Amino acid sequence: MMTALEKLFAQNKNGKFVCVGLDTDVEKIPLCLRSTKDSTLNFNRAIIDATYKQAAAFKINFAFYEKDGYEGMKNLSETIKHIPPDNLIIADVKRGDIGNTSQMYAKSVFEYYKCDAVTLNPLMGKDSLDPFLNHSNKLNFILALTSNKGANDFEKLQLENGKFLYQFIIEKVKEWNLNTNCGIVFGATKSIELENNMELIDDLPVLLPGVGAQGGSVEDVVNSFISAKRDGFLINISRGIIYKSRNEDFADQARVEITRVNEVITRCLNL
Repeated sequence: MMTALEKLFAQNKNGKFVCVGLDTDVEKIPLCLRSTKDSTLNFNRAIIDATYKQAAAFKINFAFYEKDGYEGMKNLSETIKHIPPDNLIIADVKRGDIGNTSQMYAKSVFEYYKCDAVTLNPLMGKDSLDPFLNHSNKLNFILALTSNKGANDFEKLQLENGKFLYQFIIEKVKEWNLNTNCGIVFGATKSIELENNMELIDDLPVLLPGVGAQGGSVEDVVNSFISAKRDGFLINISRGIIYKSRNEDFADQARVEITRVNEVITRCLNL
């Protein structure tokens, strides 16, 4: 069985770099589904069926399911089961706690839900992440420089040595990468910082949210990796794909949009 890292590189080798974000909000799915039983799950299944052949990964933000209690978590579990095994499954939970709490979070994501990867918050230090890092066959995308405006509040604070906090975090992630299962989250909206820090990022896998609704550019992201002569990255797009249409053709339009994005990536890479 492939490790999560091997699965990522296999997808990239096949020219697949898009991660579809299943941040499903029942208020935004087509009206034709809202009144039906299992509307969220049916929507997710239709999106997965329409996009999995062109997607490298699916990222599931647990908050969109946890809010609905038991039914929401059932939808989460059934959604994960519907994703084909070749696609990387990322649990977007941004965990980071101490001791047994973190251990339980890791068991939930990796052992119960059987996700390939997870997003983590490093601000409580390495011991808060160790239960995740101990799963050597998984991938841990650790927040470095995020796509939101609030990233300036802490992540871009300049330290006494002149480095920014997010750069220090990247250095730490490289130290923690003993099992070759660490990556970082770097916002696609921070294209200048991405380009300027490719040498620091080195060969860490990178998850890049922020393309589409948040204003990040596919071309800017891809060109940074071309300049660094490397792959091992995922461009996450959520609303821009899954809500491309609010009508009955929503799944077809999701397929059209991921096809368009893949064509942009292919042109950049000259594949």
